[in-house]
Amino acid sequence: MIDDLEFALAFERLDEGAPEEKACFGLFGIRFRESELLGGVDHYSNAYRAGPMVSGYHVAEWLAWNWWRLLSEPRTSATDWWRAHNMTAIGEGYAWPNLTIYSDGVRTVLHSRASKRADAKPFRYLGAQPVILPSTHFESAIDDFVGRILARLRETGIIESNLTKVWSEVLAERKDPATAKRRKLEALLGRDPDAFEGRDLEKLIQDARQLGESAVEELAAESGQSNRIYTSETIKDLASRLGQDASPRSVARLHSVGDLKPSGDIPAWVLGSRAARRLREQERLGDGRITDKTLSRLAGLSDQAIDRTDCAPISFVLEDGQDRGKIVFRARVKDGRRFEAARLLGDRLTVGGQDRLRAATRAYTYRQRMQRAFAAEFLSPFESVEAFLNGDYSDEAQEEAAKHFGVSPRAILTLLVNHGRLERDELEAEVASAA
Repeated sequence: MIDDLEFALAFERLDEGAPEEKACFGLFGIRFRESELLGGVDHYSNAYRAGPMVSGYHVAEWLAWNWWRLLSEPRTSATDWWRAHNMTAIGEGYAWPNLTIYSDGVRTVLHSRASKRADAKPFRYLGAQPVILPSTHFESAIDDFVGRILARLRETGIIESNLTKVWSEVLAERKDPATAKRRKLEALLGRDPDAFEGRDLEKLIQDARQLGESAVEELAAESGQSNRIYTSETIKDLASRLGQDASPRSVARLHSVGDLKPSGDIPAWVLGSRAARRLREQERLGDGRITDKTLSRLAGLSDQAIDRTDCAPISFVLEDGQDRGKIVFRARVKDGRRFEAARLLGDRLTVGGQDRLRAATRAYTYRQRMQRAFAAEFLSPFESVEAFLNGDYSDEAQEEAAKHFGVSPRAILTLLVNHGRLERDELEAEVASAA
């Protein structure tokens, strides 16, 4: 099994239920290397088990139906997001684990939480540390599990089932490039297959030809977060009304970018931070605060762009050739606009490509994570922040550091979490509170 991730099912006898349910009943577990993600205590035997007694058919059906969203849709604050990402949504009368699965498009997270009640029945889940792995490995684990469930159905004489139909459709969609692009956009928008109403989806597909495919995917992910569709007309209108002049040709370039390509084996923040340190070294900027003038020069902006207060619901750069472009900010305050300018600079350095549009959104895609990490490290280098704090990681000290470097307190918090000075739970709690 790739990277040792396995959806396991040890078959047991079930006397009642639908044929598919009975055929695939057993002890269900998810293993990652030496860890059991679904381990817990059986209430009746008062003994530890690697997972609950459930029907694997329902698991496979849920994985197949939500395949595109599990592999493409990042975490959002949408109220119904959990139905496609948390196993408790499976239902069917079983006590499913509080296991949440989501992806940033490159890496997948499996987070199994313990049961809230100490006397949970019939199975008390103990929870496990979050698992993060390349999305390609997670995809292979799903393929393997669904394949084994279908084989079990055939062995027991069940040739046709809803799972057979849904999985066949998924496999066909994955093989067809045009359909795969459509399904991915639907997932990024927070929609099930063919559940999108209106012509906005078709418009986004068309927009990809002029704005760039990856750029439109980032817009779709932002739409899934904010429940607002951004088409090329919307972007052009915002650029015309609220944009500041930008010069794509003047944006700084790194001499070496070979080790900055997205990888499922490397967290996005590592690449973003690496690019930021490299740019500081290349431009001989030292380790102090970056002035507005220096930031504007490196980002290809006028000296007045960061000082202006025009703002829009989304931040982006829209290019019109090498010499002309418009930058639009979402933040009203200067520190926020500095951070957005740095994010868009980081996007140019780490992503490259010929897309006309580069957006800095609120989505949690790999690309947006790289941007945020670049901006945080570039504007407030970790070693300098560490020296400034001098071991004091209190909220008050973080706020002082934020003022000193001209960033938000959240940028400082993110740096401290990424570098292991604070627990990630503190950042997750802050994100949840903001949502």
